[in-house]
Amino acid sequence: MTAMEGLENLDGITSDPGEMTRAFSGFPSGVAALSARVHGEPTVMIVSSFAVGVSHNPPMVSFAAQHTSTTWPVLSRAEAIGISVLGEGHSDKAQQLASRSKSGRFADLGTVEAESGAIFLEGAPVWLECTVEHSYPAGDHDIIVLRVLAMRSDDERSPLVWHRRTLKMLGS
Repeated sequence: MTAMEGLENLDGITSDPGEMTRAFSGFPSGVAALSARVHGEPTVMIVSSFAVGVSHNPPMVSFAAQHTSTTWPVLSRAEAIGISVLGEGHSDKAQQLASRSKSGRFADLGTVEAESGAIFLEGAPVWLECTVEHSYPAGDHDIIVLRVLAMRSDDERSPLVWHRRTLKMLGS
């Protein structure tokens, strides 16, 4: 017997993978650009699985990298990774940053590069400079835990949110 068996009013309960994906999309999440200069080339990856508060002491954050990603294996070799939480001003550039074409991802975007090679997007409400701390297998993804080395926060900027497969702005 599953935990749901015997409960009333459970019409529509399913374990169908397609329905599971649709249901997961109903959970709003922040969107972050992970970027760094690797072997002289600027590299960026967009994630909607970004999570803060993994640890406060030491400060750590996490995200999930799909095994089929061609960007994460490159980015994971960076000395440091810049995380920019996407802000409202990035809504028209998110698809460009996530493009399968690696050239032109940063076109017409203001960036700041740290000495470590971490790259940050101008206009982001939060910047985190991180290094890879741990990687854990999790089905068709790996959970990547990053240690935060430095950060900057701008309370005047609002983040974008990924909800039901669409970028949205927070209401006031």
